[in-house]
Amino acid sequence: MQTTVLTDWQQFMALTTQLDGWAFRGQQNAQWHLESSLTRYMRDYVGDRLQWRQREERAIRVFRRKAHNFLAHPDLLKDDLRCLALMQHHGAPTRLLDFTKSPFVAAFFALERAIGDAAVYALNTPALWNSRALPKANPTLTRDVIDPRAHDNFERYFFSNTNEILWSGEPTEMDDRLVAQSGTFVVPGVIDKPLQAILEGYESHEELLHKIVLPERIRMDAMKWLYRMNITNASLFPGLDGLARSIAVELEIVWSGMVVPVAGSPN
Repeated sequence: MQTTVLTDWQQFMALTTQLDGWAFRGQQNAQWHLESSLTRYMRDYVGDRLQWRQREERAIRVFRRKAHNFLAHPDLLKDDLRCLALMQHHGAPTRLLDFTKSPFVAAFFALERAIGDAAVYALNTPALWNSRALPKANPTLTRDVIDPRAHDNFERYFFSNTNEILWSGEPTEMDDRLVAQSGTFVVPGVIDKPLQAILEGYESHEELLHKIVLPERIRMDAMKWLYRMNITNASLFPGLDGLARSIAVELEIVWSGMVVPVAGSPN
């Protein structure tokens, strides 16, 4: 994995232009591994890794048994990828990793609450899509073969937790948040290894993963650029919750020449 430590925000814009078609994920701490919320939760609270597979299966089973009470169309729970996407959307730990096709959306998620160096990971999804990168252990497991949207494929290739593979893509039907964020998912075949380790088992003549470190000193410049591009919580999370979350940035973004209202003014 190649790592680039940025000197300024303009370098980020130039670099990501070269990564056309790749997928991006922002993380607010540059030291964090590239791993799912499920992996982090299991590592912190379930010490016996031999139980991880059964714990994941039980969590999904519990969600399916109860979530229908809150859904207008409960049939979507029968689709494994859509069920996991729904769990992820509402805050449950899952094996899905949120990525986006926009490097700027990824940068926002990396920087919004960062208090030190943050990072954006760029994944060469075109190589994975076009079979230019294949698992050395079993090169027959192409993206089309393991597609978790196909019937029984999640059970066969992912829930078994034995295949060191990655799949990237979206459910057949996308919710409003996924659309607003230009979102996509990366689905690992094992939950006890970070994505970097899984990709080490892939054969490819191309770079598959690039880590871009965003130093703390460039955060304010970057956040102002993103604000101008209308990349805020209000635009990324449609609804009142997104608007309320976006107010935090309003507390820190101050433009030069801004008029400070006097006491009692409507502003």
